[in-house]
Amino acid sequence: MGFSLLDYTIVIVYLAGVTVAGILVAGKQKTSRDYFLGGKSMSWWSVGFSIVASETSTLTFISIPGLAYRSDMHFLQLVFGYFIGRLLVSIFFIPAYYAGDLETAYDFLGKRFGLALRKFTSSVFITTRVLASGVRLFATAIPVHLITGLDYGTSILIIGVFTLMYTYLGGLKAVVAMDVVQMMIYLSGAVASMVLILHALPNGWQDVVFYATRNGLNKFEIVNVGGGADLMSFLASPYTLAGGLLGGTFLTMASHGTDQLLVQRLLGCRSRWESQKALMLDATFIVIQFAFFLTLGLCLYAFYQGVPFQDLGLRSSDEIFPRFIVTQLPSGLSGLLIAGVLASAMGTLSSSISSLASSTFLDIFKMTARGRSLDEAAELRWSRALTLLWGVVLIGGAMLFTDTTNPVVEIGLKIASFTYGGLLGTFFLGLLFRRLVERDAFIGFMTGIAAMVAVMMFTRIDYTWHTLIGCTATIIGGNCSAFLRAKMAGPPAQDSTRN
Repeated sequence: MGFSLLDYTIVIVYLAGVTVAGILVAGKQKTSRDYFLGGKSMSWWSVGFSIVASETSTLTFISIPGLAYRSDMHFLQLVFGYFIGRLLVSIFFIPAYYAGDLETAYDFLGKRFGLALRKFTSSVFITTRVLASGVRLFATAIPVHLITGLDYGTSILIIGVFTLMYTYLGGLKAVVAMDVVQMMIYLSGAVASMVLILHALPNGWQDVVFYATRNGLNKFEIVNVGGGADLMSFLASPYTLAGGLLGGTFLTMASHGTDQLLVQRLLGCRSRWESQKALMLDATFIVIQFAFFLTLGLCLYAFYQGVPFQDLGLRSSDEIFPRFIVTQLPSGLSGLLIAGVLASAMGTLSSSISSLASSTFLDIFKMTARGRSLDEAAELRWSRALTLLWGVVLIGGAMLFTDTTNPVVEIGLKIASFTYGGLLGTFFLGLLFRRLVERDAFIGFMTGIAAMVAVMMFTRIDYTWHTLIGCTATIIGGNCSAFLRAKMAGPPAQDSTRN
């Protein structure tokens, strides 16, 4: 049906509206604490929904329906692990963060081990976040290009510039407020698509069940207890019950417990209890959301009568939902859907820009002699300058990609994956092992990174196991360092006053 003038109008109104609204909602910031943490006064429910929007990239919006189209519901096993991981973060990590009135995730490591480790882990976060976010921003341009016909560069600029405007002027309050709005927009578009599909099918939901279960299929299957004939085959299978639950749990503990992208929001709540409520709201909603997007994929499968996506002239299952949007949705609704795609992208991008700026300023620059001498007005100017800098870097980085087969895409995603385990393991060293010192934590972290390099270079182990392996190696490395340090120091001197 194409993209009409009405669709373009809807998208333009959305972009302008969300930018202006974000700036107005944020109000005036006076300090870097207001700018990066919302003055620690944000409501738990807005933070919870903001986290949902931040972690729901366009890749999720497009890829999850495609995943169910080509396979089944096994991905939900990973999502159940996500729920468990969030529960563990709320029990163990959040109390530790609020006990020290922390400003960033890496502030905890600085107070526990020393400033050098805080700067180092923050630098690792910055490096991996730049790579991963640049890749995500480019990936967002793909469905925008397919649906609107705009070239990749224009698509990236539209998303990046409007997102940067309200993030730069409004800080975290604007980011969180617009995340909530954007979540409602992309979910409304997805729900409207499912309603239209069910209405178009002659027998509605019965047709979805028919196509999902015909010829011995069971695309509704959630639990997969298999995984291969040997251990390596098992570890190379991403969506087994054990791989999903363990992988999802450790991946979430890393992302929601150590990644400034999401921890920044949890630290912006009024209290520990409100932060925990926000995270559990996110945990509950994310299960519902993934189940919905997978079900949408099954509805698309029925709509196209179970035809393989290759027979539809598509290169991957990720293109099945954009194809439906372009060819089947009436004028106006296509605009709402592309606004939903932009919303999921802008929520993730604004979070990346804000977390990069906050980590750079609070963990690195503010720890220098010059940073410590700044007054409140100067702190706010530096905070905004760094926000602008990282926004430009991410937009520019995404513009460097020319196609999805660029190997830099894979490198960026793999780097983001294997550093998670080292970061999570280092946090566990600080939380659980009181006798360890900064050198032990450094050695543990580097052990985890080395282990992940070996895993990626020499094995076929799938990404669901990466965080667990990296975390385990880090904990072992840190404790081995402490054991050897104690051995080299020798036994404690005897007290000569005792008999």
